[in-house]
Amino acid sequence: MKLVTSRDNPFVKELIKLAGSSRERTKARLALLDGTHLLAAYLDSGALPKHILVNSAALKDDEVEVLLKRATGVPMTQLDDKLFAELSELKTLTGILTLIDIPRSNVLAETSRFCLLLEDIQDPGNLGSILRSAAAAGCDAVFLSKACADVWSPRVLRAAMGGHFCLSLQENADLLGVARLLSAKPYAAALKAERSLYQCIFADSVAFAIGNEGAGLSAALLGECAPFRIPMPGKVESLNAAAATAICLFEAVRQSAV
Repeated sequence: MKLVTSRDNPFVKELIKLAGSSRERTKARLALLDGTHLLAAYLDSGALPKHILVNSAALKDDEVEVLLKRATGVPMTQLDDKLFAELSELKTLTGILTLIDIPRSNVLAETSRFCLLLEDIQDPGNLGSILRSAAAAGCDAVFLSKACADVWSPRVLRAAMGGHFCLSLQENADLLGVARLLSAKPYAAALKAERSLYQCIFADSVAFAIGNEGAGLSAALLGECAPFRIPMPGKVESLNAAAATAICLFEAVRQSAV
């Protein structure tokens, strides 16, 4: 395994750009996974990474050893700790980074049976948590508007905990167009809606539209949705977007299991 210690190494320079720039990730269609959990989830999806990067400590880790055996044939490079730290946002280094191709989605709104329409979700932690819940609930697709946070950023990837690899993700989606192509009208939470979430009867095809953390859904997209409210008997008037999404998804799951 090759050892790299110089920041002037051309490959390292490209990795530093990818780690710090959404534009570079979009341009190259490449992303970096930080840690063993994300690499394991990626391998479990049936895909193989383009490259694996480790530091010296990782080479002594039993979990890393198992993953490296699963990725036989994938190019591997050892970086010194200083270089590795430049590629990771974490204060405590995981010791393993994985370079992957960003998959291109071919999901069609008209064939989706259980999906999310995300409009301008800007907090990476929220977005990652939403994707994690969507994967756990069994969603088949997530459509993201252009103003959403970078879905392949390190923070979103960490928060989603591998959810990316269980979902078809359509970035820069025309959500109005998607809403009109779905086989059933999407649902959306609205504070003043007359009907409660728990009065909704979800059919075989279900979609939820989730709006921006502060502004909520745009009037145009809300107009394409069937509104409901989430009962909140406490003294707050709204929920975190990720929490609200999880409540909606798992009510649909509960109904499908009855």
